[in-house]
Amino acid sequence: MTNEHPLVRLETAVLIGIGGFAGSNLRYFLDGVVPGPQVMGTLGVNAVGSVALGFILYEAMHSGLLGEQTRTVAATGFLSSFTTYSTFAVQTTLLGSPLWMLLNVLGNYALGFAGVLAGRELARAVKVSDG
Repeated sequence: MTNEHPLVRLETAVLIGIGGFAGSNLRYFLDGVVPGPQVMGTLGVNAVGSVALGFILYEAMHSGLLGEQTRTVAATGFLSSFTTYSTFAVQTTLLGSPLWMLLNVLGNYALGFAGVLAGRELARAVKVSDG
């Protein structure tokens, strides 16, 4: 348990809520404007979110330019609402064909892990360019 002042914890909780609101609304907006099957939009959002999360978490290790509260709000608030495991799971089961289901699972996990690795490399690049 942390020894933070209750107002700091309240501020962080409110900011996480605002980040969650922004992430979920951006996700909803993209569902309405990205052409093609919804499963492709979910795949794209999860891949982009993995890059962003990888960058945010590894940035703390390499340069520490972002504050801890910023990382918490971005990762726990915004990105956890922007990306979606439950939608991915439901859409996968609705694909019907075992082959398409397998391809969707492999695609989400492959792009997710690749995204985190790409985010890590971006974080390392920020450290190098920062000096």
